[in-house]
Amino acid sequence: MKISYAAIDERASGLINEVIRLRRDFHEHPELGFEERRTSSVIARYLADLGLEVKTGLARTGVVGLMAGSGPGKTLMLRADMDALPVQELNELDYRSSTPGVMHACGHDGHMAILLGAAKLLASLKTSLNGQVMFVFQPAEENLGGARFMIEDGLLENPHVDAALGLHLISILPYGYIGTRKGPFMAAMDTFTIRIHGRGGHSAMPGGSIDAIALSAGVVSGLNDHVRNGLPAGSRFLVNIGTIRGGTAHNIVADLVELEGTVRCLDEAVHPMIKVLMEGFLSGHITPGGGGFELAYQEGYPTTVNDTAMTDLVCRVAGHVVGPDKVIEMPPSMASEDMSFYLQRVPGCYFFVGAGSDDAALNIPHHNPRFTVDERALETGLRMLCSAAAVFLETT
Repeated sequence: MKISYAAIDERASGLINEVIRLRRDFHEHPELGFEERRTSSVIARYLADLGLEVKTGLARTGVVGLMAGSGPGKTLMLRADMDALPVQELNELDYRSSTPGVMHACGHDGHMAILLGAAKLLASLKTSLNGQVMFVFQPAEENLGGARFMIEDGLLENPHVDAALGLHLISILPYGYIGTRKGPFMAAMDTFTIRIHGRGGHSAMPGGSIDAIALSAGVVSGLNDHVRNGLPAGSRFLVNIGTIRGGTAHNIVADLVELEGTVRCLDEAVHPMIKVLMEGFLSGHITPGGGGFELAYQEGYPTTVNDTAMTDLVCRVAGHVVGPDKVIEMPPSMASEDMSFYLQRVPGCYFFVGAGSDDAALNIPHHNPRFTVDERALETGLRMLCSAAAVFLETT
């Protein structure tokens, strides 16, 4: 390795207080998806001060910094997400969210700080690197698919991206661990709305009416099993109903019920079959009794699939950064992640950085108003991104 792990570790140790300061600043000033204007301004100014070529305005608020090494080579993309969540923070911190109802409750504040630190560290070593590193700060990961819009705005070309890496601080892994896996890692996620039409009437004289609530109960209880029975054995998927709205009064047979839910799937080969099976079940369950339905199905994020060679590289680097006994093969997750859009187009690896606390009381789930991370994990993430970049650019 032309740039030693020791050299990266020394620089990372010297940068960690700055990375923590950046993370706390982002945490105090959270912004929702596609509204990350202050955030993107801070990032763009920081990258420009490093002497990087900076592009702004991709996917509205996205920022890209491009760093060229001393010689020709491939282009590696390092990505962080920027958006916060519509959550009212309950932590009592000096740097708690100053924006009512908005909070960095998923670690994206840490992801941005790590990537800015990586830009500064790698810029200090660029004369020893060939190729280019593209530092990508992407808006709107949370349900809005900012990655897709970054790609539509030409992110992966000019220069052409050869490979991509992304990380996620995660509380289910303790500090000091790295977790990932080859192949399907996180699920595809779609959303749907089902409108069930019945015929209203008096609940004391239900003859001639069609109870949309009763029909919806059958959908809730039977839909997932019907899809399972229609798919090959062992298919990894979930169909979940998250909301039900229907009825107008206690003594009226409801004529309309609306259900909303999600589909999650780890097997892209069977993914397209799920919508067809849902339509077949709804038709068979609702229409024979005179009811009607509408299914509005919205495709969301594809499956996050890690490339074998890039995952091997990440695991090899992680063995040096945290030790081989702390590199974990994670089980596939039914959570979704829009890093998947990049990994559909370029080989790459998405990995988890353990940020769980030694204090079990602080291991709060993501998206919780008391979510936090062990800030020591920021240095782990910084060392991982910089070491992986150095290895990739030297060996490819």
